[in-house]
Amino acid sequence: MDFETLKQQIEKAAKKAFLEMYEKHGAENIYSFALYSDEGAMTVCPSSNTVETLKEIDEDDAVYYKYEPAEWTYEMEGADQDFNEICTHLRTELDQHEEDDEWFQQFQAKLYTSCIEVLEKLKNENFFKNTIGKDIFLIFTVSDYEFEKQDLKDIIIRLNDNEYKSEYLEWMETWGN
Repeated sequence: MDFETLKQQIEKAAKKAFLEMYEKHGAENIYSFALYSDEGAMTVCPSSNTVETLKEIDEDDAVYYKYEPAEWTYEMEGADQDFNEICTHLRTELDQHEEDDEWFQQFQAKLYTSCIEVLEKLKNENFFKNTIGKDIFLIFTVSDYEFEKQDLKDIIIRLNDNEYKSEYLEWMETWGN
């Protein structure tokens, strides 16, 4: 698989998804955007959330709902056709190598890295800030999978240069307590 081409496709789809979310839900004050995959490396999907939807969250769980893409209101919304094509392409590639565990481990790692690199590129180009006029929280995550704590911390630091980074890292310190 040509991961440079895949990254370009993911970038195009991510931009399109965010612009669609802003067009439909900009008045709700978008504060976050994520790309996420699954442990089987068969999907790449967008997720976003708004300040407006956080107002209805129980305060005890507020930080979790603020930062967990699986709980966000606009999970798997935006650029549907583009992301469906990416997922189809991933599954086709996986089907061709279904018996090769070593290949899969490399493929999975490259896919995850590609998603993080796309988000980092968009952040560094100020795509989100130029679109909505402010920095937002960015994350890459994997459903039903836990990154090592340090790896997750590195992702948060890499993708965020704002108050969200500090709050997320403080929240991480409470895990397991």
